[in-house]
Amino acid sequence: RKLEGVVFNCSCNIRWIQLWQQRGEAGLHNQHLFCNNGVSKIPLQLMNISHCDLPEISVSHSNLTVMEGDRVTITCNGSGVPVPEVDWTVGGLHSINTHQSNQYPPNVHSINLTLVNISRDDNSFMLTCIAENIVGMTNASIQLSVQFPPVIIKFEEPQKWHDTCMVFTVRANPLPTLRWYYKGEEIKPTKYLRPEMDLYQDSLEGCLIFKNPTHHNNGNYTLEASNFLGVAVKTVYVSIAVGLAGFACVLLVIMFVLINKYGRRSKFGMKGPVAVISGEEDSASPLHHVNHGIITPCTLDAGPDAVVIGMTRIPVIENPQYFRHGHNCNKPTTYVQHIKRRDIVLKRELGEGAFGKVFLAECYNLSPTKDKMLVAVKTLKDPTLAARKDFQREAELLTNLQYEHIVKFYGVCVDGDPLIMVFEYMKHGDLNKFLRAHGPDAMILVDGEPLQTNGELGLSQMLHIASQIASGIVYLASQHFVHRDLATRNCLVGNGLLVKIGDFGMSRDIYSTDYYRVGGHTMLPIRWMPPESIMYRKFTTESDVWSFGVILWEIFTYGKQPWFQLANNEVIECITQGRVLERPRVCPKEVYDIMLGCWQREPQQRLNIKDIQKILYTLGKATPVYLDILG
Repeated sequence: RKLEGVVFNCSCNIRWIQLWQQRGEAGLHNQHLFCNNGVSKIPLQLMNISHCDLPEISVSHSNLTVMEGDRVTITCNGSGVPVPEVDWTVGGLHSINTHQSNQYPPNVHSINLTLVNISRDDNSFMLTCIAENIVGMTNASIQLSVQFPPVIIKFEEPQKWHDTCMVFTVRANPLPTLRWYYKGEEIKPTKYLRPEMDLYQDSLEGCLIFKNPTHHNNGNYTLEASNFLGVAVKTVYVSIAVGLAGFACVLLVIMFVLINKYGRRSKFGMKGPVAVISGEEDSASPLHHVNHGIITPCTLDAGPDAVVIGMTRIPVIENPQYFRHGHNCNKPTTYVQHIKRRDIVLKRELGEGAFGKVFLAECYNLSPTKDKMLVAVKTLKDPTLAARKDFQREAELLTNLQYEHIVKFYGVCVDGDPLIMVFEYMKHGDLNKFLRAHGPDAMILVDGEPLQTNGELGLSQMLHIASQIASGIVYLASQHFVHRDLATRNCLVGNGLLVKIGDFGMSRDIYSTDYYRVGGHTMLPIRWMPPESIMYRKFTTESDVWSFGVILWEIFTYGKQPWFQLANNEVIECITQGRVLERPRVCPKEVYDIMLGCWQREPQQRLNIKDIQKILYTLGKATPVYLDILG
């Protein structure tokens, strides 16, 4: 911000500007700033105000390791003149807590935080103490490690996915040692029977994998989880039926012989041998609607022409290795990578949308440096010809959108149904849920489950999130791509607070209240739409800029729904009449100015997305002290 020529009153009130200039931040080191000390105008850098500086802060612990159920008191001291206000931020903390404040000696403000009956749900919680005076704010954090004995949340009967899998989830801190037993004897992993697992904070999730199981594998399986605090045990009886699979194999062989004997053309007009769906397939598993030799050894080649779903003929692309796109000589051909079905191993369901389900999966032979990697798998449950064409167009489009802040698209699997798209896996899920999990109301149940939190997001983290999304939109605009549905629910969060734009299409089901049904099937995210999109269905890069302003509002309200107090028809009325969302309580004025720049009624008057990204990046790099948080 240009302050050249402004003359301040020399006082503690502008000490923060002096510090900002001394640190050379936001370009102020090149500006000639002055203040009036009552006698004359002097350079701001020469202002000497005693008893006026940033508070200093200290906490009684660096990191805190406690047992579940413990009681502990931690102290934060903030010192300085003016004497700072000191407080702990404990929004989302499950453990009962009490504050006790005192001010002794006179220039030190001390506050004790007592945690009572500490809960395992507070493991990894970041306790932050803030000391703030008129000059600025400092903070210090303590990570809480809550130790508790193992608990087996899930250990289930086998499910047919890629291989047969017994799903398990175990929580413990420290992480437990896992052992499996079959009929009382400990199982040693082999290529036919092995555990696979992933770590999520204090949880181990995974599968006990059976490769080509038979009735010889029937019996009791026991999972034992132990750490120094205790042992948890759970037993499941496994019964693997083989009779039906054997009958299906015999039936397929008979049909193959009959087809070859009585001619290659059936009464349904299909050429060549066909793959037939067995009525005994596991309907819960979308990857097993067609026999691919993955579950059973009986395989029939469907040929290049068609597969049979019941009695419906579905065309298959002649060369499934690639979709090809390029209708004239001036357009480059797009090659969509094809992934073999046998290389996809489902682990657990992540969600479901109108198109089908999304799974967490392992994918083999995808990376030249890794044997396997975690991916998110999007399935298409409606195999109509029109749906397949949409699927092809979307795959071609996603192949061409490759950028660090766009969720990475790896390719498709089209050898059988359902059709599959493979994306990178973003560990922390969608941004909206992530914001709510790291806000003051983090104890609210989401999807029926209490969300675990690592403490509230700070200002610099919010700006970092916003800057990454803006960078993704800059890229989309450079590709002449209009998103039409930008919102935090359609952004995903990975490790290290990495944020990317990406939509698996689940949002219209999971976040159904965010959409307004128009006519029979059209669902519009009106709370994120500008007037011209609501009234005339006009979508442009400028309408995406409007939506980004709403994303900023979501970030600084920790994931609240825009206009949450209003019904859809009232929202339409507000937006078309020119009303805008109010400034969030924790939002700096500089950021709210960006929102207002996004919400200009005339599209051409809205801020340019490149400029927005630069401003957010600059704000994020600057110290948060100078931002006008209190307004």
